[in-house]
Amino acid sequence: MDWLTTLEFASDAELLALSGALCWVFAGVCLMMERVRNARRSLDALEKVGWVPWTNLFIAAAIVGGGMLATSLPVVLGNL
Repeated sequence: MDWLTTLEFASDAELLALSGALCWVFAGVCLMMERVRNARRSLDALEKVGWVPWTNLFIAAAIVGGGMLATSLPVVLGNL
């Protein structure tokens, strides 16, 4: 429960940095899923409904996460 109280009393910059890190984790998952899809790609699978644009999700999550981390960086580094 100690991490929960730390998260509860965290500053806005720390929460923004945590959200940015989670966006980067999601971007890493998207990158991994894109590589899995490319490894077993067939032409018939491209015609089916249900494919996910992993590359677009990766780029969006990486940009948003990087922006969040860059915004919160001065405050978070000042508190160390």
